[in-house]
Amino acid sequence: MNTRSILLLAAASALTLGGLSGCATPFKADVARFQQLPPAQGQSFTVQPGNPELSGSLEFAHYADLVAQRLTAQGYTRAADPGSAQLVVSLDYGIDKGTQRIRSSGFARDPFFYDPFFYPGYYRGWGGGWRGRYALGWYDPFLWGPGYDDVESYLVYQSKLSMSINRAGGERLFEGTARAQSVSSKLTYLVPNLIDALFTGFPGRSGEEIKVTVAPEPKN
Repeated sequence: MNTRSILLLAAASALTLGGLSGCATPFKADVARFQQLPPAQGQSFTVQPGNPELSGSLEFAHYADLVAQRLTAQGYTRAADPGSAQLVVSLDYGIDKGTQRIRSSGFARDPFFYDPFFYPGYYRGWGGGWRGRYALGWYDPFLWGPGYDDVESYLVYQSKLSMSINRAGGERLFEGTARAQSVSSKLTYLVPNLIDALFTGFPGRSGEEIKVTVAPEPKN
């Protein structure tokens, strides 16, 4: 295979990888639950924020509705009057400021394509010349131009959702958390997925920690 053929193959591979990277990926979360919930028999419940600062928040009300839908599907009943609810559901969520990560977007470090010892400074590669340790060939930053082997930094965010269920008298019946890592910091994306993860197999086995994968929403 000549040089031009290999270059075309590499370009085609890059396009293929680029197309795959645009596909929706499943949402993965770590879930832990502790519970002694009695069987669902229509018990009434209300959902309130674990953080008092979220009281009256329209954003929280949206997430509370999502939790209420999941509990209703389990056989519970949302109380018309929160003060008369038999169960009190406390919901809290948040995200950190992110941790910086570094990655390179160039070719894999194959000894043939990039090895400073394989191409010493005196080597004359394709094109009949050299620049420093790089042969004028596969790994020459001047040949490929800026951006070919870019090193970029990005942030990885840690998100968490916590939910507890108490009897109206205060007895704790359920504690659950769902955690995830993502490059997205949008709570409007993260919180619904964390809720889905927490309610997968709800209420779960007490003391068990599991990894849950939530399928991505279908795209038109």
